[in-house]
This record gives sequence, structure tokens and C-alpha cells, in this order.
Amino acid sequence: MLSTQPTKPGRDHRIDALRGLALIMMYVDHIPEDLLNRFTMRNIGFADAAEIFVLLAGYASWLAYGRKVSKDGLWGVCKKILHRCWKIYLFQMGLVLISLLSIYQWRRFWVLPVDFLEPELAHGYSIAREIWRLLLLDALPSNLNILPLYIILLGIFPLLYLLIRWRWWLALGLSFLLWLGVNIDPWFNFPNWLDPDGWFFNPLAWQFLFTIGIYGAITAGKHHGDFPSIPWLKWGLGLYLLFSFFEAFPWEYWGLPDLRLLHVSVPAKAYLSPLRLLDVVAIFYLVQSSGWAKRFSEGKIGQFLALYGRHSLEVFSLSTVFDLWGRLMFASWGESWTLQFVVNCIGVSLLYILAVYLDKKRTKAKAMQKANNS
Repeated sequence: MLSTQPTKPGRDHRIDALRGLALIMMYVDHIPEDLLNRFTMRNIGFADAAEIFVLLAGYASWLAYGRKVSKDGLWGVCKKILHRCWKIYLFQMGLVLISLLSIYQWRRFWVLPVDFLEPELAHGYSIAREIWRLLLLDALPSNLNILPLYIILLGIFPLLYLLIRWRWWLALGLSFLLWLGVNIDPWFNFPNWLDPDGWFFNPLAWQFLFTIGIYGAITAGKHHGDFPSIPWLKWGLGLYLLFSFFEAFPWEYWGLPDLRLLHVSVPAKAYLSPLRLLDVVAIFYLVQSSGWAKRFSEGKIGQFLALYGRHSLEVFSLSTVFDLWGRLMFASWGESWTLQFVVNCIGVSLLYILAVYLDKKRTKAKAMQKANNS
């Protein structure tokens, strides 16, 4: 049986900083016309910010729930998970409503292509007739598909916990086999009324990355928050990331000679192809085994990023709204430098203000709770 009772180190700011960086890159990547998305990690490797986000979701889930089973009991933890899933679901429904209303209202004043929204949702009568599909997550509009994935992954956490405590190798093996099966037959997926291919983020594949994140938290917890530093493994993963960089970098866009070695096609994101999986695991291992990364996360830039990461649900949700509004502005008014400034600088600043407000609110709540307990 795998020991799941690690020592409890102080807060690891690398997790928050990496998640904050992923949130900012997701904000930029979801606007195709945004010039800054030429500089995000999807241009320097096979994986992108979504993989980082899901891997850290597994890691954070163990810290938030797995370590508390001994104190609160499994049922107590399950109730907390259920409450969290309900909160995420409400955020998802809020985002759907805001997105639909924003697009419908925008079309009253400016012309938009019909494919700006799925054709099935392009008219009000479709919404009224098919509202149940949205409520049951049977219809997932574009750019509104990662929170439903998070609900599924968080919902299976208690089962994963029990399997890990019973036979850790069985939990990891079953998770791997399910991921492998989906990569062999990608049609094995959840249904999506808006897409015949199913959910864009196939939960049956992405659960493996979530599970890896859980094991990462358990392993790091037994080494004071760090992964064991193995030189040959670091060199091997570093060389793989170098290969990934050469294959993924947009050489033609920058007017540079094509330096790709194998001309590997873009690995499938929907079912988390092996090249993407190895890419994100390599990045995470190198960060969590690096003393330099730990020191960086405790510095000014690292703490700036960590502030976003500590409030991922709220920051991600507001950034999704800003993404939509940015796409609307670019589609109707062009891609001028003024709009680039508004979308990027003002958008990221408003997200920062939200994170600061939530951080102060959390600190105040903890202080009040401590005062009441004393």
C-alpha cells in the first residue's frame, strides 16, 4: 500500500505561480486575434496551458481534500467536494448565460459571422427548446468546456482516493488503461449535442493527467514539497522539451528557416495524445524538482503570478468573459493596437484587481475564524 500521509510543508508557491501563469496564457490563447498568443507555451512545445491547469487541479485536489480525510472523514470530504462541484457548475451556467446574452446583444448593433456561436445556438428559439441540454452539460459551447471537465474530475476524486489507499498501482494502472483506450479509439467519449466528436476535453483521457497530479502531490509531500532531483531524468526530459520546442515553434510565422527534425503534426489535444502528456509531465517535474523555480515563485514576479493562481475559478471565469468580449471587439472593429492594449493590459489588470480583492477577503475571513476559535 502506498503511504499517503506526507509531512505537511509550508505553502508551495510554485504551484500557485505556475497555475497563475497558465491562467494568463489561457486568457491570451482563447482570443485567436490576440498578438500575445504568439508568445504562449503552445508555440514552444506540444502542450499548452490547459494541460498545466488540469495537472495542477489533480495536485491541488490532493492537498485540499486527500490530506484531510484523516481529520474530516471521507464523508466530510465528499460533502466539501460536492459543494465545490456545485459552485463550479453555477459558474459554468453563469458563463453560458453571459456568453449568450453578450452575443445576442452585440448582434443588435454590429454584424457577426454566424459561426461566432454554434449554429444550434445562433437563434433564441433553439435556446428555449434545448435549454435542458445546457443544464445537463449535454451541450458545451466553444471555450466553455473546461469547467465541466473539472466537475467530472473532481467528482471522481473520492473513488481515486479509495483506490489509491487500497492498491495505488491499481488506481494508476486503471487510469492509464482508460487513457490508452481513448487514444486507440477517440470516439470513446462523452456526448456533446454541439459537436458530433463529443466533449472537446475528453474526460476519459484527461482523467489520467488529473491522476498523475494526485500522485505528484503525494510524492512531493514525502520530500518536503519537492520532487526527487534525478540528474539523468532531468537531462532526458530537458532533451525531450528541446525536441518539442523545435517541432512546435512557428518558424514560418517569424520568417525563420524551418528547423523541425521530424515535422511531427500537431498532437491531438481532445484525447491528450502521448506527446502532449509527456510534454506537460516533463515541465512539471523540472519545475517541482528545481530550487531555482522555488526561489523564483517566492520573488515579486512569482508572487504576482501566484496571486492569480490562488483564485483560479474566479479568475478563469472572469477571463473567459473578457475573452468573449475581446473576440467580439476584434471581430467587429478590427485588430488595432488600441484594442490590443485594451484587451491585454486592461484585461489582465482587471483580473489582478479581482485576485487582490479575493485575497484580502480570504485573509480577513481566516483572521475572523482564528479570532472566533481562540
